[in-house]
Amino acid sequence: MPGPPGTGSRGATMDFVSLALDDLVRILDLERIEVDVYRGQNPPEERERTFGGQVAAQALMAAGRTVDRGRVHSLHSYFLRPGDPTTPILYEIDRIRDGRSFTTRRVVAVQHGKAIYNMEASFHTDEVSLAHQMAMPEVPSPESIPRLAERIASGRGDLDEWLMRHHPIDQRFIGPIPGDPERTTDPRQRLWIRADGDLPEDPLLHACVIAYASDMNLFDAIVKPHRIDWSDGTFMGASLDHCMWFHHQARADDWLLFDTESPIAYGGRGLARGFLFTREGELQVSMVQEGLTRVIAPRD
Repeated sequence: MPGPPGTGSRGATMDFVSLALDDLVRILDLERIEVDVYRGQNPPEERERTFGGQVAAQALMAAGRTVDRGRVHSLHSYFLRPGDPTTPILYEIDRIRDGRSFTTRRVVAVQHGKAIYNMEASFHTDEVSLAHQMAMPEVPSPESIPRLAERIASGRGDLDEWLMRHHPIDQRFIGPIPGDPERTTDPRQRLWIRADGDLPEDPLLHACVIAYASDMNLFDAIVKPHRIDWSDGTFMGASLDHCMWFHHQARADDWLLFDTESPIAYGGRGLARGFLFTREGELQVSMVQEGLTRVIAPRD
């Protein structure tokens, strides 16, 4: 069932929340176990390992729960071990610094007594600032692009199982979707994204949903030039580290252009950069991710 009523970008009341988004909001409502220790649940779906964006989002929520002033402006994190989707995750917080302008938290996500993820997040109170930004690329509007489910229904290409799941994020790919045989080998991908429903007026929740969404498509720019088939057992890919900078207090339930590119892949690792713009062209979030790109020799 949808969560409690709130205000959102699609009306005076939160009258539409997809079941997948409802599950995401529910698992971001962490349980406080004791001082600076929180427990996060997993969504009700079958997976081999926990989605990295979920762990990042829950870790950011845990950090934010301990901060009284300021909003998150950056996070730097490492994925250390695959998460177990059948077991809750403990988030242990170290209060590194509480200053007048900046607050710093370290979060370690733990399962089965071992760290699976490590994050440092910094929170900042807004100040008078210099201001400039890069320009947003010219792209079609999100309304002119079909929803991902509609494009999947057309049955073009060898689509990855991940794409065919119900997602809490509405994704509108500009150009062919991953797996489409007509997709180019340019190491760049652009798409419009937004939460698949309205969210409450909670800036921390919006930042956490954006953190979740950032891990959904960034890696695609790395593998796109190589036409990787995830199902044939010859390739292993995973997020290794993930960094984000929140320039503005972005809304996750408004359309954001997700502009991604990969400048290099080498030595079993690939790098991707991403930028999130509002439809008015304001740069909201920047991010960088390094991913594992391990080629596995086929078995005889």
